[in-house]
Amino acid sequence: MRLDKFLKVSRILKRRTVAKEACDGGKVLVNDKEAKPAHELKLGDVVEIRFASGGVKFEVLAFLNSTKKEDAEKMYRLL
Repeated sequence: MRLDKFLKVSRILKRRTVAKEACDGGKVLVNDKEAKPAHELKLGDVVEIRFASGGVKFEVLAFLNSTKKEDAEKMYRLL
């Protein structure tokens, strides 16, 4: 699954365009390397998003094409 789509479907970021802008701005790392929005994620990848006020780091656990709010947290595990 594409990185920008995963960030939106998992509800880590609210919109896919926001995810794209974060990737283009160099704020998203996959396995400690800068990633583009079209980067194909695999199970077990570690994603880090850096914000001005801190950041979040998580491991990819599952891929779902659409989710409810309650099921979104099953797609990743915070580190």
